[in-house]
Amino acid sequence: MKKIAIIPLRKDSKGIPAKNKKKLLGRPLFSWVLAEAVFSELDAVYVFTDDVEIIDFITKEYHWTTKVKALLRSDENAGDTASTESAMLEFAEQIEYDFDILCLLQATSPMTTAADINAVLDKIENEKYDSALTVVNTHRFTWNTDGTPQNYDMFNRPRRQDFEGLLIENGAVYATTKEAFINSKSRLSANIGLVQMAETTLVEIDSMTDWKIVEQLLAARLKKSKKHQRIDYLVLDVDGVFTNGQVFYSADGELAKAFDMRDGMGLEILRQHQVEVVVLTSENSPLVAQRMKKLQIENTFLGVKDKYAFLQHFVKTRNTNFAALAYIGDDVNDLANICSVGWSFTPANTTEIVKHHADYLLTKASADGAIRETCEKIIAYNERYEQL
Repeated sequence: MKKIAIIPLRKDSKGIPAKNKKKLLGRPLFSWVLAEAVFSELDAVYVFTDDVEIIDFITKEYHWTTKVKALLRSDENAGDTASTESAMLEFAEQIEYDFDILCLLQATSPMTTAADINAVLDKIENEKYDSALTVVNTHRFTWNTDGTPQNYDMFNRPRRQDFEGLLIENGAVYATTKEAFINSKSRLSANIGLVQMAETTLVEIDSMTDWKIVEQLLAARLKKSKKHQRIDYLVLDVDGVFTNGQVFYSADGELAKAFDMRDGMGLEILRQHQVEVVVLTSENSPLVAQRMKKLQIENTFLGVKDKYAFLQHFVKTRNTNFAALAYIGDDVNDLANICSVGWSFTPANTTEIVKHHADYLLTKASADGAIRETCEKIIAYNERYEQL
């Protein structure tokens, strides 16, 4: 069965301006669910949007996977009054209904995981439901406007552990067969299956308060999943890590960056201890490429904006895991990786927000021994780990 997903995005947002492109824990909001969809059992993921900047971003950023595609959404179906169903129908017509299962993913639910998506798909593919959705079991007591309780007897108030609770849509994942969608023109119809997600996923991002809550929840979830083992890879940002963040320009463009020679020696010694070095930067700089070539760092990846998704891809292709990685970063676009790897480091002169999330605040500043200090810490850690 051909399983595809649509992530509908609108350029304009009333509650939070440019919400879909705004960085949540250092990544554009839509990229959280998009990356999870890539690593799910879906065959293709379509971002359906009227925002050409997002289409351009996706074209450039997700070149490492054939799953992700971007299609232009009409102005008519991107307005304030347009329904999600109307966008789904327009999308289905554009691709000539070339699917067996259509999955709707919402960017405003960034807590969605690949496992959640797979569970919804399984309801249709293996359990033979016509459609399915994600829900949350909440133990809140609900009331009608006339002052009567909806879901419990107020004269026999149940204890939480004895209360079955109430299932509520969390707006994260929906799926339907093609036949059911054609007949009903709705995301849900006929025989409907339910997949429960964690109660924390009930928060959808509609306000800045929601935004702050979800950002904290995401950071906490990533940190909670951290595991420690021998470090096999050191992944480094460039500007603010290799360099002090300053760039010198001439009339012809980028002219010079300053690198610390001691850092290069530290990386050479680290490689002698069987730790592979990886450079991951959002800048596409010829100067950086030249310096990394001089340092003989073959795994140099330039122009990577969504560092977390790319690192997920890298981990998968190397048949390793985040616990085997150490990471040095200094700014918001490093946050997701800093919260996820086995050990994260940040230079002494880093940004304040990174200080709150990194595992280790180095005593040395960027371009002044920070990388060398990290290398020494990793070598010492691996030696202790191997003696256990």
